[in-house]
Amino acid sequence: MTTYAVTYVYDDRACDRDTHRPAHRAFLSGLHAAGVLRASGPVSDGDMQGALLVVDAPDAEAAGAILDSDPFALEGLVAARAVAEWTVVIGSVG
Repeated sequence: MTTYAVTYVYDDRACDRDTHRPAHRAFLSGLHAAGVLRASGPVSDGDMQGALLVVDAPDAEAAGAILDSDPFALEGLVAARAVAEWTVVIGSVG
């Protein structure tokens, strides 16, 4: 498996994210328990709100497809998503 860093940029519907956050976190917890998601958490930069997710997948397309079922994605709360292969050189995640 290859490790991918996936970034989310959320849209401005914070109230909707609050509503769907329990389902979002349950989904991610399931991926973590299955050994697919190594780590995840929110990120922000000024007005930008989003998340960083580290997943193991056979390729970038599969990494994205894994996250297509995220309740935040299904509700249209993810305005942008980027998937990049990540080679851990020092340290470890997970």
